Amino acid sequence: MSENGVIVNLSNHHMHVSKEDLAALFGVGHGLTKTKDLMQPGQFACAETVTIRGPKGAISGVRILGPERKETQCEILSSEVFKLGVPGCPVRESGKLDGSMGFIIEGPAGTVNKDKGLIIAKRHIHFDPKSAQEFGVRDNELVDLKVGGERGAVFHNLVARVNENYALECHLDFDEGNAVGIASGVQCEVIRKS
Repeated sequence: MSENGVIVNLSNHHMHVSKEDLAALFGVGHGLTKTKDLMQPGQFACAETVTIRGPKGAISGVRILGPERKETQCEILSSEVFKLGVPGCPVRESGKLDGSMGFIIEGPAGTVNKDKGLIIAKRHIHFDPKSAQEFGVRDNELVDLKVGGERGAVFHNLVARVNENYALECHLDFDEGNAVGIASGVQCEVIRKS
């Protein structure tokens, strides 16, 4: 990997659920079923999927990622806002749900109505402290990402998220990856703004 290189992995729409909402959707006592570990330590994809519904439509097969969280949230793609009928869906960092959209979640055991939690994920890079020091970035600093190749481009305003529990990894969503013709596992270049 180059000196300023970072592995990019692409995210599809997905859910993070609270213990209470997991019970409502799948039944009391139901635990998440891990299917594979993700690159971030302790994070994993689950067998469980749900349907999410907005004012105009629904998306089925939305995968839940574990572990359980304090608050339920769903991250969708920009290209899905009109299918759901939520054109005002905001771009937010994961967990920052104030001012986010309401939506309905349908599971095999029940339905949950949320008054917030539907977001488009803000592009970001996870840094462990050692990597952050090597890149010269601080927590919450905005950086750019240069993507090479035939359809190369520069993505602006990625949030640098620094935490000792993170592994060095950039997250873009499928819309962003498709726009520049990349798949998960590609190495791209981090560019500091200052």
